[in-house]
Amino acid sequence: MTHRTLVLGGARSGKSAHAEGLLPATEPVIYVATSRHDPEDAEWSERIAAHVARRPPGWRTSEAPHPDDVRQVLRAATSSGPALLVDDLATWLTGTLDDAAAWERDPQGLATVAGHCDALVATVGDCPARLVLVSAEVGLGIVPATRSGRLFRDELGALNARLAEVCDEVVLLVAGVPLRLR
Repeated sequence: MTHRTLVLGGARSGKSAHAEGLLPATEPVIYVATSRHDPEDAEWSERIAAHVARRPPGWRTSEAPHPDDVRQVLRAATSSGPALLVDDLATWLTGTLDDAAAWERDPQGLATVAGHCDALVATVGDCPARLVLVSAEVGLGIVPATRSGRLFRDELGALNARLAEVCDEVVLLVAGVPLRLR
């Protein structure tokens, strides 16, 4: 039986660690990392290294920094293969918005982003493997002061809601405490 879990949370809420704990450390897992590496950003590199260091040794990392990469990994999954953990969809969306040059709300760029989001939701819904998705919950704070901040909040909120529809379980992390929403 397929089981899809969406783990949401704010910054430093413990969402990634919680998501990792949902999968057995002794079984194979493909950790789908959506982060883009910037060798000039030492702090970001340290964050990535901390995530890598806490993964069990039997887990394999699949770098997926571009919009189609996550879907390719999910499409290749089988019900008898390893579980998948995608961390995280806020970073994936940021890269998708970057690639589409959509930050200024260009209609063509937004249409491209919408197409990638549609395809991701469909692929998640069709994925036969055990799947855990991590995403930021950005709808609990203040209205962002910048146009790009509001765009990101709106797009991620809509994506999270659509992913929740195709997931069996939805968990929200608040101050490290998981709250099961479904």
